[in-house]
Amino acid sequence: MRTLIRSLGELCITAGAVLLLFVAYELWGTGAYTQAQQRKLDSELNRTWAAPRPRTPSGAVTAERVRLGHGLALIRIPRLGKGFHYVIIEGVSVADLRKGPGHYPGTAMPGGIGNFVVSGHRTTYLAPFNHIDELQPGDKILIDTQARQYVYQVTGKKVVSPSDVSVAAPVPEHPSKDPTQRLITLTTCNPKYSAAQRLIVFGRMVGSIPRVNGASS
Repeated sequence: MRTLIRSLGELCITAGAVLLLFVAYELWGTGAYTQAQQRKLDSELNRTWAAPRPRTPSGAVTAERVRLGHGLALIRIPRLGKGFHYVIIEGVSVADLRKGPGHYPGTAMPGGIGNFVVSGHRTTYLAPFNHIDELQPGDKILIDTQARQYVYQVTGKKVVSPSDVSVAAPVPEHPSKDPTQRLITLTTCNPKYSAAQRLIVFGRMVGSIPRVNGASS
């Protein structure tokens, strides 16, 4: 009996250690992977933007220029600190979102009329959208492309079910309407450590400025 109890105790300790290692990997190991991918993507994006190429009259990014799994734009949110700086990936597959926030293909491009929809992890893979629940109406969301920085302003947020795809419509929550505004929608899981719901942050574009020599304020 003592041998059995001791064996069960050892098994429980081993299982606990394995579980702790798994949690540590999910929280920190995946972050290291995303950080390495972000450095690579940032370098690739800077090289691409530095190379001369034809632009649209407005300098906007077009779908033809961006391949799935590659960098599309940069996102910065001042309220979340100076360190909040991520390359947005074109695509929202499992592999894409492990690299960083992903743009839903088929939704508006940065600065375009319609709904520019971006999704990101909240707790793993560097958790880029971990704190978007802290955003308040009026907060800025800055999107940098090769030629311009687009300035969006938060207008609201809500929690929806994962099946509610209307938030990604050209006019959020109004799929039958034609878009007339330049909008942005950020999506992530809710609550933290769960995929039971989706946290949605809405915004609209309030202006844009040129990026001079690859820099913007």
